[in-house]
Amino acid sequence: MAGESLPEFNYPKDVLQPLLSASNSSSLQQALEILIKNSRAAVGRAELASKNILPTVLKLVESLHHASSQEYLMQAMKLLRNLCAGEVANQNSFVEHNGIETVLTVLRSAALLSDPDFGIIHLSLQVLANVSLAGSELQEAIWHKLFPNEFFILASIHSLETSDPLCMILYTCCDGKPGLAIELCRDPGLPIVAGIIQTVASGNASEDGGNTALGDKVFSSEQAFLLQIISEILNERLNEVRVPNETALCVLGIFKRSVSIVDFGARAKSGLPTGSTSVDVMGYSLIILRDICAQEGLRELKKDSVDVVDLLLSDDLTDVILSLLHDLEPPAIIRKTLKDSENQELNLGSTKLCPYKGFQRDLVAIIGNCAYRRKNVQDEISQKSGILRLLQQCVTDDDNPYLREWGIWSLRNLLEGNAENQQIVADLQLQGSVDMPELARLGLKVEVDQNTHCAKLVNIPGSYTKPVERVGPLKFMGKMSIREPQLYIQAHHTATFTKSKC
Repeated sequence: MAGESLPEFNYPKDVLQPLLSASNSSSLQQALEILIKNSRAAVGRAELASKNILPTVLKLVESLHHASSQEYLMQAMKLLRNLCAGEVANQNSFVEHNGIETVLTVLRSAALLSDPDFGIIHLSLQVLANVSLAGSELQEAIWHKLFPNEFFILASIHSLETSDPLCMILYTCCDGKPGLAIELCRDPGLPIVAGIIQTVASGNASEDGGNTALGDKVFSSEQAFLLQIISEILNERLNEVRVPNETALCVLGIFKRSVSIVDFGARAKSGLPTGSTSVDVMGYSLIILRDICAQEGLRELKKDSVDVVDLLLSDDLTDVILSLLHDLEPPAIIRKTLKDSENQELNLGSTKLCPYKGFQRDLVAIIGNCAYRRKNVQDEISQKSGILRLLQQCVTDDDNPYLREWGIWSLRNLLEGNAENQQIVADLQLQGSVDMPELARLGLKVEVDQNTHCAKLVNIPGSYTKPVERVGPLKFMGKMSIREPQLYIQAHHTATFTKSKC
């Protein structure tokens, strides 16, 4: 770059001097390097804003773009990006001096090349991403300039480097603006979303080394990725996002289809994602169903509204879940107890293994959430001999984190207010014992007749037993973190709006 010179006729006389003065340097190259470094800090950006340097940088960008001085243009765009990072005065100046159109001109030229200039595209999008954080007025200005054609062109560039700031712009513009979000989710916005999903999904598949498992030709990596994102957002915004009934039934259909494809013959080595597209599709669709059922229990149904859980139940949700639980081998501690027991009357009949760590837990979670305050579900589970199967889930299991907690929660919901189900548990003959002190939280304990070995549920003596506290259905028991949009400042700094999996 040191040997590159700029054509004098493309070089405005009012550009060089302000830059040299602000940087206390003697050459453009040195000035850009110093100003880029200084603008990485908030105090440096504020100082440059007081000198009104941003309009000069925009003029420099225009001149370098016309002169095709790519290396200097990269430096000028880095400086512009840094100046717009959280400094309101610079952001306002950017708009006042038609910065969006200037950057868009540079962006178009780089994107439409037969060999797109990913570096310039990346920096241009970072500039717009930083500006988009300045408020709704700038967000709408960017949206109307780029939607849909420019966004579509950018989404068609299958590069993870450019998709990150592009996603940030789309997210920031649509967040809190249902109208823009609707535009993005309809024609002609859907091709933009599809292009981004294809880019990110292919990038993830490349990192995993590709998928060759059974069923991966039925479902695509894009479908698995989309379900993953939906599951994360729904889990994190359970009280905010409303899943339409049609969508819930569609997810159940996807889950059923994936169950018929997945190979249950190999023990899981990891949780989601597994690297197998079919397993990931099944797992994420199952998690979405779990949280949809929790969501319905948390909200009060309006008059004449349809309970989505009832719709899912009418489409054989419990039959599918109970069938899978029946076919899966019991947790390790239950298998050991049955193996060591002299009474081998209980035939496991298990032919399937968990395809990912946590699969059995997620099945139990759906039963628990569906049974919450629904006597029809309680009775259905009982009639299909599901209570004993649920009792077996109230243990710790290395392949299913939090299985014990979900099992106790599900059993609580099956017994609450249901005398018939409580009697079924009381009449069970114990073949062994499992210490579950959590039952005390229900104000109950199990008493065993030493002669008959029959158990019955009784109140804990010597203590006041208050009514069981009613709590809502649960989502995943774990710590949730979220990374909000961040400023683009460093040359290789990566910001993301993607939500983390719980």
